[in-house]
Amino acid sequence: MKLGSRSVLVANSSRMAQEILKIQDINFCSRPAKLCFRKMTYELLDIAFSPYTEYWREMRKVCVLHLLSAKRVQSFRPIREDEVSRMVQKINQKASSFETINMSEMITSLTSTIICRVAFGKRYEQESDESKRFNHLIDEFQVALNDFYFSDYFPLIGWLHDKLTGKIDNLDRICKEWDAFYQQLIDEHLHPDRPKSTNDDIIDILLKLREEGLGTSYGHNMDHIKAIIMNIYFASADTIATTTIWTMTILIKYPAVMKKAQEEIRNLLLLRNKKMVEEEDIVVVGLPYLNAVIKETTRKHTTTPLLMPRETIEKCTIDGFEIPAKTLVYVNVWAVGNDPLLWENPEDFMPERFLDDERKLSIDLKGQDFELMPFGVGRRGCPGITMALATMQLVLANLLYLFDWDLPNGMKKEDVDTEILPGMIVHKKNPLCVVARKYANSNC
Repeated sequence: MKLGSRSVLVANSSRMAQEILKIQDINFCSRPAKLCFRKMTYELLDIAFSPYTEYWREMRKVCVLHLLSAKRVQSFRPIREDEVSRMVQKINQKASSFETINMSEMITSLTSTIICRVAFGKRYEQESDESKRFNHLIDEFQVALNDFYFSDYFPLIGWLHDKLTGKIDNLDRICKEWDAFYQQLIDEHLHPDRPKSTNDDIIDILLKLREEGLGTSYGHNMDHIKAIIMNIYFASADTIATTTIWTMTILIKYPAVMKKAQEEIRNLLLLRNKKMVEEEDIVVVGLPYLNAVIKETTRKHTTTPLLMPRETIEKCTIDGFEIPAKTLVYVNVWAVGNDPLLWENPEDFMPERFLDDERKLSIDLKGQDFELMPFGVGRRGCPGITMALATMQLVLANLLYLFDWDLPNGMKKEDVDTEILPGMIVHKKNPLCVVARKYANSNC
């Protein structure tokens, strides 16, 4: 179809997704230079929105080798465990007074703080002025990212429309505020009196690469660093939080599934006499049912129903149809994950399908299967999947191990809504509010 001056292709089937993301991946792996993307990434100096070029290949290599390698993700384990421990303490306090917990807010704050410590080397205390400023910047960024800019589709007159309606000025203002925020973080890291950390954060690593001239022949100026830390934060915190919130929502709606997940975790970990679940425990015991719950959540409530848009590099052919160069391409992973030809009773929430069905048993979330691909596939697959899965598993395992969960004010499971907010990332419209009870046999 056509949208303005752009040809648009939407892939709704696993077969077409495989054609685009694997067989012809090299031709479908670029990105459209949208107005918002360009301004927020210092003219596409990042990894997520940059077009497919030699520059992008080198920057992705930097990310995979230096920023989000398995070894690097493991080095951030103490941060994840510390922040989850702090969350558990807060829940304990609320559980003691039977206080209703806004789980959406708590999980969002947790994942944001984890990524801030990983990327920036600092945490923002809730309700502090710094935290309020940071959250305000995030809200404005997300609104701007989800806005529709006419200049992306009607280049001859669209720019004038966006200028007259104030969208461009508003976008420039938001980018200027974020630039000042990034610069402040970098200045803090460069300050000679800054205390030395035993474990480098992402900004430390990027500054070292810049100083030593390693990682890319293009070098790293400050705009490169700012663009990459933007990716690290926004590609991680929001998606991890949203998926975790959806998982808890579904578990509240399906108490039998929650009970089965809790029994798995408690039966395996109480024998280890653990006060809390640590990442080492998850590696040792595996938690196959919890992992099946996470897979089923990403299938049923895909955080990004349409993968980030791609753009064809050259003219090509799919199913006998000619696809022009510069075609805007969307892969509808929600449609694939709910295709009745691929999934038995796709409208039902059944984690067991990943344990009992031989064809589904081998499916993982790492971009090898075209039936389930919440993190994308191919060259443009998300490089942060290891960090995301480690965080989600740790958070959910502790929430299920240490607490039993009820709904407040006599609510029934049928009252838990699954309404969504529109946007590139599908957030739950209304917060998930629950009441926690300490599990009687836990040592927390």
